[in-house]
Parts: sequence; structure tokens; C-alpha cells
Amino acid sequence: MTGPARRPRAPRRLSLLLAIGGVVGGTVSAVLGNVTGNLLSELSVAQLGSASAGVIVLGLAAAVLVEWRRQRQQAPTPDDPGATPAVGAPTLPWPAGFTGRAGHVDAIIDLLEKEHAVAVVGRRAVGTSSCAVQAANLCRQDFPDGQYYLDLRRGGRRQDARQVLTALARILGTRPPASGRADDLADAADELSGKLDGRAVLVVLDNVDDPAQVRALLPPTARTCRLLLAGTEALAALDGVVAHGIAEPGADDAVELFAAAGTTAPVARPHRPDPRTDPAVRALVELCGRQPRTVAELGRRTAQHGWRHADVRDALRRAVDTPPHQHVAASPATLLVTARDTAYHALGSEARRLWRLMSLSPVPLDRPTIAALAGRRPDRVATLLHELATGGFVTGAPGDRYEVRPLLAPYARMHLRDAEPARRRVAAQARLTRHLARRAERHAASLAVSGSPDREPTLALDHDPYGWFDLHQELLLAVVRVPAGAAETLPRRVRRWWFRLAVALCGWLAHAERLDEWAEVCRTVLATPTADDRPEIAGWAHNELGVLRRRRHDPQGAATALSLAVAERGRRGTAQARMNLGLVLLDLGQLDDAVEHLELSRRHRSGADRAGHALTDLGLGAARLARGELAVAHHHLVRAANAFRTLGDARGYAAALTNLVLVHAGLGEHLDAAQSWRAALREYDSVADPTNRAAALLNAGAALLTSAPAQARQAYEMLAESLRLRDGRPTSGLGRTLLHLGDAAAALGDADEARRHWADAAGVCEEAGDADAQAAADARLVGSDAPA
Repeated sequence: MTGPARRPRAPRRLSLLLAIGGVVGGTVSAVLGNVTGNLLSELSVAQLGSASAGVIVLGLAAAVLVEWRRQRQQAPTPDDPGATPAVGAPTLPWPAGFTGRAGHVDAIIDLLEKEHAVAVVGRRAVGTSSCAVQAANLCRQDFPDGQYYLDLRRGGRRQDARQVLTALARILGTRPPASGRADDLADAADELSGKLDGRAVLVVLDNVDDPAQVRALLPPTARTCRLLLAGTEALAALDGVVAHGIAEPGADDAVELFAAAGTTAPVARPHRPDPRTDPAVRALVELCGRQPRTVAELGRRTAQHGWRHADVRDALRRAVDTPPHQHVAASPATLLVTARDTAYHALGSEARRLWRLMSLSPVPLDRPTIAALAGRRPDRVATLLHELATGGFVTGAPGDRYEVRPLLAPYARMHLRDAEPARRRVAAQARLTRHLARRAERHAASLAVSGSPDREPTLALDHDPYGWFDLHQELLLAVVRVPAGAAETLPRRVRRWWFRLAVALCGWLAHAERLDEWAEVCRTVLATPTADDRPEIAGWAHNELGVLRRRRHDPQGAATALSLAVAERGRRGTAQARMNLGLVLLDLGQLDDAVEHLELSRRHRSGADRAGHALTDLGLGAARLARGELAVAHHHLVRAANAFRTLGDARGYAAALTNLVLVHAGLGEHLDAAQSWRAALREYDSVADPTNRAAALLNAGAALLTSAPAQARQAYEMLAESLRLRDGRPTSGLGRTLLHLGDAAAALGDADEARRHWADAAGVCEEAGDADAQAAADARLVGSDAPA
């Protein structure tokens, strides 16, 4: 069922009015006479009412006003230094509020007296333009024939060489270039040079971003004319140009700039403390990277709104120091700082993002790590790094690494917090941690195979685990020590990779005998909430601390830490902790408990863990040897030696052979004992392990004295080398070395030296708690004092 037909609506008068108004406004330049007035009058009488005609007239008036404003903007004005003035009119502006940099200005003036072309170079927004214009104004009297200024980046758009020559030609009244071809540009430049020849003229070209913009004007041939450029450091490479470099102002100049800007604020607050004497202002300008525009604007706004300097400093510091994953409300001061960074906003979007993300690392990064951090291809990262290095945002470091300039690091972190939401910051941190963890695990697995850390480094770091860890140690320690808020919480996306990185890093620190840093990483892991939530992580840290304390000759502390590890780790993790606890109990002389824990460790280990079984067999062999069970000890030590040799573990193989020396000597197998200690010493020649090498030399010397007294000289040399390798700590090994060294001296006929070594051995063994060795040393001393 349908309703009644609807009548077609007549065109709305307002729509027709707007259409006519648009036509009239579009052709306003051609119909501004009486014809337009008559046409509108007839139109209003014939079709529209008087009200509609009035609206049309208003629309026409608005269109005329827009056209007038557009033409006025295109016309040059005396106050606009970048506009094209009349021929011969001076265009050099006077700088307003110029502060500091007096030394740079004087140096520029001195160069203008001697050189035809001077370039003030530096990174963008550090004050090259202000210094150049100030120097030009101070030497106006030296150029009575004219001072001309041209901004090559007017309105934010860079002019090309043809546009530059055209603007200069309009100023000086010469012929502009006919095209952008090289010969036309050269002809126009020659005509400009002829026009300026013999005249005392200063031409200032500001914001030169590319040397190609001014290359046609160089080298200048006019005798009295001077060319002053202000732009990037690439200008220093131009022929005929003398460059003067400018960096960020010093701390004193930055504070003075901040204070001077405050005096020109629209609403200056009276009775404010002098910024020059307020220590908060000095910290504030450092957080701003001493960037002149930012410092000046922040000083003006601070004085205008009555902000306390300490409050502004604290707001900026919170934005810089707060961990990336935590939220901080943006303060007006922080927003002002990031908005006024013109050099940053001149970069491409990808370069800005890469610079922000690089601020997550406080130390230099290599290119693969930067690519992983940004999630970009390495070739693209190389292009972006070149852009950042050219702009003065990053600096290079040894090993083809890059870092954010230290002066701009707080600036970069403020930009990171302003432009990147928390989830993206955490995602970048997770990418960085994952990349480092994977590479560290791969290199840590190669440590035992690659040999000694004292070997000659290779050229390819990817195949040199020691070189890779040495190069990246600052980065690895920084990521592990400060895991973005470990004191409160660790982002979930980062936790797993952060812990894996800590495990790999501890493997290298243990291998390199860097015990203090090893302990620090373990304590950091224990301090994280993750260790409370997951007992196996806390058990790993206690196990590492136990091994560390055993290396520091603290068996009691090691036993305590390893007992905690056994209680906290799972079945597989308990196997490693029990083995280490068994070795500590063996050091303490608790042989039965040591054997029990070692047997449980072997039972709990996976069958695929060949290295773990070899270590357990080594510990069981040493324990059985200490209990006098030589046959069982021989069985375990042979199994351990074969397993280590198959795995390519030279350190473990040498340790098993060292213990086999004592087993063979105890069984009377002197030939096998000699073969064992010779093989052990050959292995230690390729392994940097002075402690265990000293033990091997001790066993070899003792076995040689027992089996071949005629070779006492060789035994004496071995024992003397063992004594030299020891650190002098009173241990059982040191006491027994002195004991057998006295035996070797007695066999060589030096009774006085023998008694001296035996006396030292008795004192060391008493302090170390080795009652058997002490009794043997005392017995030898008594025997040496008895009459023959």
C-alpha cells in the first residue's frame, strides 16, 4: 500500500544563492566594476528577494577581502626579512633578545675582515642564524653599499639553487636564471658577481640546508663583497669557504639566556628569585639539552606564569627518569620542551622514531641491535643512522656502534614519553631484551669450546664469544641491572627474556672470573617480584650464589645458599644444586653427606644431560677418593674423563685426569699416574684456570716424588710452579704444596729449605683445618731435628 504522491520540491533559495555567490567570488578579479553590481541588482529583482540579494553582496565582500589579503601576503613588506624587497633596499634584520655567544660573534667578525666567504656551521637550532645575523649587524659600518639577508628556508620550505639566485637577482637588480641548468645558474651567478664587484656589500644567506643551494655563488670573486652563510656542517667542505663551528651554548650562557628571556615576558612576575643564582635553573637547562630556542621559551613561560624553577625541574626529571612502562602525566613544561625542538621536528618520521627508541639504552648499540630495537631492516637502519648522525642527534662509538648524544639523552627520553604510548615502549624494550638474550645464549654456549679468554681475538665478533661479551658488556649489565622498574614490577612481555639474559650473562661472568658483577646480577634477580612468584628462579639465583661463594673459599656460606637452592628448585633443578652442595660438603670434610647428595644428583638428572652426568661422576670420584675407595673412584673418574673428552670440555677433562693421578698413585700404578698428569698439564696449557692447574702440578709433583725419587728436581720445579700460581690464601692445597715442596728440597739435600717449607706447611694447614697434613708436617719437622 502506497501513500499519496509527493510533490517535487522547488530548489531552495539558499542553495541557489550559495552557488551564485561561489561563481561571483571565483571571478571577482574580472567583474569588480559596475557590471557586477547591475547583474546582482537584476538578479535580486527578478528571482530573489531583497534579503537574498543582501546575502550575495556579503558573500562578494568576503571574497574580495580574501583576495586582498592573499595579494597583501604576496607583496613584500619592510618588516619581513625573508621577503623580496625593492631593488637595492637593505634587508638585514636586527636580532631581538640576543644573549651570550660574544666570543663566537667576535670570531665571525674577524673572519669577515679577512675572508670573502664565511660559513657559521652547526646542528640545526643551536644558534647559527642568530650569531650570523648579530655579527652582520655589528659590522654594518664596514659595508656601506648594502647589507642583504635571504632566508633559504622561508615558511619551512627549502629553496633550490635557482630560487636562491632568482631572489638575489631581484634584490640586486640583475637578470634571474632562465632555468635550473648548470650553465644558466652559472651565468646568473656571474652577473651577480659583476654587479657586486668593487662594492662593499655583505650578503647573508641563512638556513642553508644543502651546499647545492649556494654552490653556484662560490668561490666568490668580488673583491670587497662578503658572503656570510649559516647552516649545516656540510658547508665546511665547500671550496673557498672558511667555516666557524658553533655547538650548544655552555651552561652559563644557557642560564643567562633563560634569565634574559624571563625579563621580556608579557606578564613578568615581580619579586621572583634571580635565575642566575638558582641551582634548579642550571639543572633545568641541562635537561633541555641547552637548546637555545627551548631554553629561551621556557624562561619566558616560566616568568609569565610564575612557575617555580624547582617545580619545572622536577617535572622534567620525572619525565626523564620514570621507567618507560610507567605512566607519568604530561606537564606543561614537558609539552613545551618537546614542541619547541625544531631540529627534531625537521627529521623524517622514521628517523624521529628511531632516535626516540635509542634513548631506551643508556649505552651504545650496534646496528643489528638497533634494527631489532626498532623492528626495521638493517639497510633501512643504516640510512636512518646517517640522517641522525648528520643532524647531530647520535654519535659513533667503537665497534660500529651508535648512541644518543649524552647532552640530548634527556631530551630524547622526553620525546619518547610524549610520542610513544606505554605499550609501544614496552614492546620496544621486549624486542631489545629478546635480541640480546638470544645472542648472549648463543655466545655463552661457545665459551667452553672457544678456549681461553686470553687468546688472540678474531676479526668476526659473531664467531668470538669473548670479543662479543667484551664489546657489549656495558649494554648487557645495564639491561639486567635496571630492568625498567625491577624494584616495583617487570613488564610481563620482558620477564622471560630478561631472566634468560641474566642466566647467559652470569655464565660469561663466571667464566671470566668477574665475581663481584656475578653476585650483583644474582642479587638483582632475587630482588625482583618474579623470584617470589616462581621458586625455580629464586633457586637458580641461590645456586649461583652458592657456586660463587665456593669460589671465594667460603664453604659455609656456599652450603647455606645451596641448601636454599635445593629446597626451592624443581626435580631437574635440584640435580644441579645437589651436586654443588655435595662438592661443598666434600670441601668441609663431610664425606658421607657429600656422597649422598651426589648420588641423588645423578639419579635426578636427565639421561640426555651428558655434561651434568660427567660433572656428577667427577664429584663422586673425588668423594670416593677422599674416602679411600680407590677402585670406585677410578670407575667414576674414567667415566667423567671420557664424557668430557667427547663433549670437547678441556677444563673438565683436565680436572678428571688430575684426580686420576692420585688414584693411580694410590693403586701403585705409577706409569698410569705419569701419563695422567702429563695429559692433564697439556690440557691446562690451553685453558686459563690457574687454580686447577696448581692442583694438577701438586698431584704430579707428589706422584713423581713417590714413584721416582731420582726425579726430585723435576718434582721440585712442578711444586714451585704450583706455589706460584696460588693466591696465598691459607687453604689445604697451599699447605700440602708446601709440605711436598719440603720433601722435594730434602730429596735434593737442602735440609734448611725443607724445614722452612715444613714449618710453613704446618702453620697453613692448622689455619685451614687440614689435620692430616698438619700432622705430617709436624712429624717431618720432628724427624729432621732428631740426631742422625
